[in-house]
Amino acid sequence: MSDTQTKAALPSVELTAKDLPAYCPNPAMPLWNHHPRVFLDVTKTGEAMCPYCGTVYRLKAGEKVHAH
Repeated sequence: MSDTQTKAALPSVELTAKDLPAYCPNPAMPLWNHHPRVFLDVTKTGEAMCPYCGTVYRLKAGEKVHAH
C-alpha cells in the first residue's frame, strides 16, 4: 500500500482557522475511542496526524491562519 493510499484510508477532519488550536480526540469522536488529548500543529504544513489514532487533521483549502 502506498503512502497516499494509507493516508486516504485513515479518518480525516477538515478544519477552518476558527477551529484552531487543533486537538485529538475531537468532540465528534465517540467516547469509546478516546485517548489522551494531544494538540496538533497544522499551521506549518496544512495537516497533522494524531500519534494515537492516526486521524489526519487538514486545514480547509484556502484557509488563512493569522498569528495573534
